[in-house]
Amino acid sequence: MTKFLLSVHVIAAILAVGTIAVATSLFPRYATQMVTDKGGDEGRPSGVAWFLHRVCRGYAVAGLVVPVFGFATATQLGVLTDAWLIASMVLTALAAVLLAGAILPRQQRLLALAGQDSADADDAALNAAASRLAMLTGTFNLLWSVVVVLMIVRPGSTTGA
Repeated sequence: MTKFLLSVHVIAAILAVGTIAVATSLFPRYATQMVTDKGGDEGRPSGVAWFLHRVCRGYAVAGLVVPVFGFATATQLGVLTDAWLIASMVLTALAAVLLAGAILPRQQRLLALAGQDSADADDAALNAAASRLAMLTGTFNLLWSVVVVLMIVRPGSTTGA
């Protein structure tokens, strides 16, 4: 049973979290292009930005499988009180809060800002918002990178890995 739980946990992490990491990283670029490409090929950046936002929202929900199966795996292995796992759970919670509380709402605001008429759009405000969003996205991806390292290295592990 442990192997099944771990397999679902790892596959979900790769598919869900990996997809979110890529989509959140690409989003600021296409959101800013929505304004800067006015008069050009407006549909493409706009469509891509909206698509990336929908991907982030959808995979954020699907990504809930990762901690659920991770917790079940840790329970089966009897490692719930190990420091590396507790640190991983805290970092996972921080990443989830960052995604749900800051990244997704800022993507929504950026889409609204970029969707204004070109006369009303403030390019400087849009670029500043996109830069802040890119910084938050980088932090989100860094948190997940640390979690992956903790899962692989597992300080104190007796497996010799």
